[in-house]
Amino acid sequence: MKIFIPFFLISFLLLSSCGTKEDIVYFNGIDSKDNIIGIDSYMPTYHIDDELIIVVNAIESESAKPFNQNSVSYSDDIRQSYGRERIQSYIIDPEGKIDFPVLGKVKIAGLNREQATNMFVAKLTDYIKKPIVNIRTLNYKITVLGEVARPGTYTATNERVTLIEALGMAGDLTIYGERENVLVIHDYDGKKTFTRVNLKSKDLFESPAYYLSQNDVVYVEPNKTQAKSSSIGASTGVLLSSLGILISMAALVVTVTNSN
Repeated sequence: MKIFIPFFLISFLLLSSCGTKEDIVYFNGIDSKDNIIGIDSYMPTYHIDDELIIVVNAIESESAKPFNQNSVSYSDDIRQSYGRERIQSYIIDPEGKIDFPVLGKVKIAGLNREQATNMFVAKLTDYIKKPIVNIRTLNYKITVLGEVARPGTYTATNERVTLIEALGMAGDLTIYGERENVLVIHDYDGKKTFTRVNLKSKDLFESPAYYLSQNDVVYVEPNKTQAKSSSIGASTGVLLSSLGILISMAALVVTVTNSN
């Protein structure tokens, strides 16, 4: 039996690095009496290259028509000569402006939806009685990479996406994801900022990266267990398998020798 001890010892050492519940649980230290105030006041702002739909309505619908231009998209199939109308969208240019019907160039970058809506209402009041303006972002996307179940780029259905929601879209972290050091890369008009977030701490809810912006990237790096596993590699696995075979053969030889 002594011959088998090294083999079992190696197996024990490989499997002994088990984690605890605290290693994978989110939001440690939150008490039911804790209240975090202020995070719901976050309002995302518009950036360069954002694509927006801006719809103008009024009691007298005819007066709003000049501000709601339609565009025509054509099929790639040459057998279909007709086009399909859709509401005109606007892409914020490098100067932070859009070219809006009648009003001309309007600066919108840096404003949140409420501010932009109020600005358009004020400008349109000269042309329309009691205008109503609705603004929606078309290309609000978040990319989640690394140790998550479904890495990829996701289109958000609203303009307030939290880090937790983004991770949920990607199927949550795998068991090998590093929860204490999630990286959020924020791209604001060509300038990138990098923020590290600890998902295990309640301080997450007060982090400037808790709410994500258009084109943000979330990266979950592998934890130490996964890193060690990667460093072992396939060759080490083959070596351990070979070692196991050699030990078994040695045990067989000893057994046959002793029987004789």
